[in-house]
Order: sequence, then structure tokens, then C-alpha cells
Amino acid sequence: MQRWRGLEHLPGGWGRCVLTVGVFDGVHRGHQQLIKRAVELARDRDLPCVLMTFDPHPSEVVRPGSHPAQLTTLRRRAELVEQLGVDVFCVLPFTPDVARIPADEFVHEILVDRLHAAAVVVGENFNFGHRAQGDVALLETLGRRFGFVTEGARLLSDEQVTFSSTYIRACIDAGDVVAAAAALGRPHRVEGIVVRGDGRGRELGFPTANLSTARTAAVPADGVYACRFVDIGHGRPGSTPKFPEPRMAAVSVGTNPTFSGRERRVEAFVLDTDEDLYGQRVALDFVARLRGQERYDSVEALIEQMHLDVAKTRELLADG
Repeated sequence: MQRWRGLEHLPGGWGRCVLTVGVFDGVHRGHQQLIKRAVELARDRDLPCVLMTFDPHPSEVVRPGSHPAQLTTLRRRAELVEQLGVDVFCVLPFTPDVARIPADEFVHEILVDRLHAAAVVVGENFNFGHRAQGDVALLETLGRRFGFVTEGARLLSDEQVTFSSTYIRACIDAGDVVAAAAALGRPHRVEGIVVRGDGRGRELGFPTANLSTARTAAVPADGVYACRFVDIGHGRPGSTPKFPEPRMAAVSVGTNPTFSGRERRVEAFVLDTDEDLYGQRVALDFVARLRGQERYDSVEALIEQMHLDVAKTRELLADG
């Protein structure tokens, strides 16, 4: 899969394509359905499938400070859509100038003149252009004018909820990682660089990998979770994973109330390893919430509970 940032360096002789456009944060089950339809159309027409997304999130440019919690990094988003068969992952830098482009000009200048779209697949609630004035009906009208087909895919839902990034963020914010996984089609992932903490976990017999996460990362509610720990190995130039396969981990999210902590942290006790992970980029796939954060009257009581957390993590994750 090709990865582009911006449209300044399109390959020479670029022809027509099937295009899908959106933020696609989370690449959840609804996104997956839409992307699969775009890939299907591209294969039917013997054309490349291009997915266009935006960075930063458009809301951060339109309303600074309103960036929603990020479900997936751009790197992870690219990995996920590649698995769905996308040929080109195109990130359009979303600047104030881009935000001011009228809807019809956005279609003419970007979708038609630059990308030569033969078909465009979007969600039925898709909006675009200055002040989000464009919608699927306008896209269909402009498609007839400029010679491309438009498909507005219906939102995917089950009996209770419509799958959306907003719904998934709400689940994660409540600590309901099982519901989030059901909507995502996989466990929610948080990435970060392992940094040095205060060493208290090692003193207690549970040395932890402390993650420094992005400010906008969608970190689940305070509590203790059973996670799969994935060593990505891109924390510094030339770094490689310490281990190739995911490991089980009991993960604490919160402020360490037993020790009157104030800083919110994500700390992973990785089972069955003593590898030095400092500087590594790692990921946590949140499988289940074990309990909320609690303040214990003694260190001994905390250690006893940590043993129980580890045993429960093994039980939940033992089957792979």
C-alpha cells in the first residue's frame, strides 16, 4: 500500500481511482463496511482504491481545543485499512485554508482535478467543505456534473446502537472496553513510549512499563484491565521489538490512590518477562476491565489484590 501525505507528489501518469473520504478514527465496523465497499468497486473497475483521511482532526482546526479523544494513531489507521485492501492511504493536512474551501471547490480541485475520482464512497452522514455545508446529496449532484459515481453507505448498527467513533469514545470513557471492542471489531488499542516511573512497582514485586501517551489518546477510565501488550519497537531509530508476539499484561490506569498520587498514569505489568522496555514504542490492547481504582489501607492489601489481578488476567487471556 502506498502512503501519501498531501497531494503535491502524486505519481506521474496518475489515472482514475475509487475514493473513500473521512476521518476514519477507529476504523470501526461501520468504517470497515464502507471501506470494503470502496475496495469492491475499485476491483470491479480495475482501479486503485484511495482512502483519504485528515490530520489533524478537522474539529481541532475549526474549534481549537476541541480535538476528540483519538481512537487510532495515523500509523495504526494505515495498518488497518491496508488489511482491508486499500491501495493508497492519503493523509490530507487539514489547515485553516483547507477548512475554508467551499464544498464545490473541494470536490472540483481535490477529488476531480487531483485524484481523478471515478467513484466516491462515503457514509450517509458525510459532510465536507466550508462550515461542513456539503452533504451526500450535493456530492451526488457534483458527481453527475464532473463524471463520478457517488455512494452514500448506510450507518452500521446492531439492535441497540449505531456504531460510530462518538459511541466508542463514550464506551472507553466509561471503561466499557468490551462494548468498545464489539463496535471496533477488535480490542481498543492505546500506544505510547515506555518511560521511567518512580520504581514503586518493582519495589512491590510488580515492575511496570509506564506509558507516555499522546495528549489526545483515548485512554480508558481509571481502573485495572487485562490487556495484550504489543512491542512495536519504533520508539527510537533502529529499535526493534524485544519480543515478536503479544504478551499478557495487567494494566493500571489512574493516580495510584494508595500512595496519594496525583498524576494519571498508564502502567503495565507484563507477565512472564523481565525485558528492559525503556524507550520502546508499545501498544496495549484492552480486553477486559477487572475492577475500578481503589485505595488500600496497607501495602500488603494492595499486593494481595495485585496477585489476584494477575491471576484474573491469566484466566481471561489464557486462550489467546
